[in-house]
Amino acid sequence: MTQNTPLSPCHPRTDGDVRQRVLSAAQLSARGVSAAEAAARCRAGGPWQQPLPGVYVLHPEPPTGEERLVSALLYAGRPPASGRRGVPAQPEGGTDPGTGYGEAMITGLAALALHGFATAPPPSPAAGIDVLVPRTRRLRSVGHVRVVRSSAMPRAEQVDGLPVAPVERALADAIAGLQDPLAVRGLLIEAVRGGHCEPAAVVRELSRAKLLGRPQVVQAVDSFLAEGRALAEGRLYEMVRAYDLPEPLWNVELRLPGGPCLGGVDAYWPEQAVAVELDARAPWSGYAAEREHLERLGVTVVRLSPKKLRDAGEQQAVVVRTALMAAADREPAAYVMILPR
Repeated sequence: MTQNTPLSPCHPRTDGDVRQRVLSAAQLSARGVSAAEAAARCRAGGPWQQPLPGVYVLHPEPPTGEERLVSALLYAGRPPASGRRGVPAQPEGGTDPGTGYGEAMITGLAALALHGFATAPPPSPAAGIDVLVPRTRRLRSVGHVRVVRSSAMPRAEQVDGLPVAPVERALADAIAGLQDPLAVRGLLIEAVRGGHCEPAAVVRELSRAKLLGRPQVVQAVDSFLAEGRALAEGRLYEMVRAYDLPEPLWNVELRLPGGPCLGGVDAYWPEQAVAVELDARAPWSGYAAEREHLERLGVTVVRLSPKKLRDAGEQQAVVVRTALMAAADREPAAYVMILPR
């Protein structure tokens, strides 16, 4: 059924597509159903129901989890009223007229459940659904919808045909509403172990949301970063051995003789003066200055991200091998002391 197909209020279609069972007032109007007709069919004992303002479910049974998600998006995605504060009316659906969702997207625990998190339960009839909208939208939380406003909207990802916030943003929005440190830690650890996102991206979102100072978040983030680092180190070991790179010195600290510490590196080839650093540290770490200092001394520093090690190990091995081969054409590096860390 297309958006403009007439819909008889006497014989509603309630087949498999949830978008035919849950419609906004504007979508019903486009199908020839007036507001009065829709209201009449939502009276007590009627065949329809209205779970949210301007949103209708075209059957009398309790809405399913998917129907609740769609109804939340339709409520949050409806266009602003024309003439309010000089804002013209927008077409139904905003950037995607066919859905009616506008710029709205699912976030928080509901989004994490859609992304496949086992520690995030799927939406239940008692659970609220967080929906992310631009800060300029004048919407209120109502029913099962909790409106989350943002001045910087992320790019939505499509999951099961629904616009969903990226994992790192959904995590931050979920954690903002959690008080249990174990629940926070469980979500963060699953994000890393499940390969859903990189630790640095999550920490950036938590910092943006001003959540890093919360007691229930501080300890969980420490465990989360340690978990992410251990997984990244394991991938680095596998890459070196799988692609027959020379065996480096692992996890060492470099120092100038009689001088200060130059920083720790995850792998170091002393003959070629090539170091590998894993980009798995928190954004506030001061490793950029250490890298510049090492490079001024003639040490080539290769920075590898955990995501690229996971998704493009062979390509990363080529990057390291190229740095090792290029050492023969460089000036000898300054002498540095190598210590275990």
